[in-house]
Amino acid sequence: MSDCPSAFQTLSVGELAKRAGVAVSALHFYEAKGLIRSLRTEGNQRRYPRGMLRRVAVIKVAQRTGMPLNEIKQALAALPDDRAPSQENWRDLSAAWRDDLDARIRRLTQLRDQLDGCIGCGCLSLSACPLRNPDDSLAAQGPGPRLLDEI
Repeated sequence: MSDCPSAFQTLSVGELAKRAGVAVSALHFYEAKGLIRSLRTEGNQRRYPRGMLRRVAVIKVAQRTGMPLNEIKQALAALPDDRAPSQENWRDLSAAWRDDLDARIRRLTQLRDQLDGCIGCGCLSLSACPLRNPDDSLAAQGPGPRLLDEI
């Protein structure tokens, strides 16, 4: 293995998938998106540094919060590439995500509270429902929901 450290320091794609609880195709996708990296053996087989296990765990958690892959990639870019991240590295990463997660929580709470009212009345009136766009008044601001982002 010319470009690859000792096999004891790396995991095959199958080993990483099994240990991380993801499909091999997910690892290939993450690698194609630049979220994780592999090394290649002389036979062109992928070998992943053990530190990729932690990265995959962070990717999975971040995806569950609804974080877009490009934001996950930016956050992971700040982590060391040559070793497993330290506790301080992870603390810095989580601090960087805190404001975004707090904003997501506020938006989801607002949505939940507004949905309770709509489900209760069942009207879905364009003139009264805060989840809709009354009289298409927000069309000039562009496509997509606008009222849900007001916090």
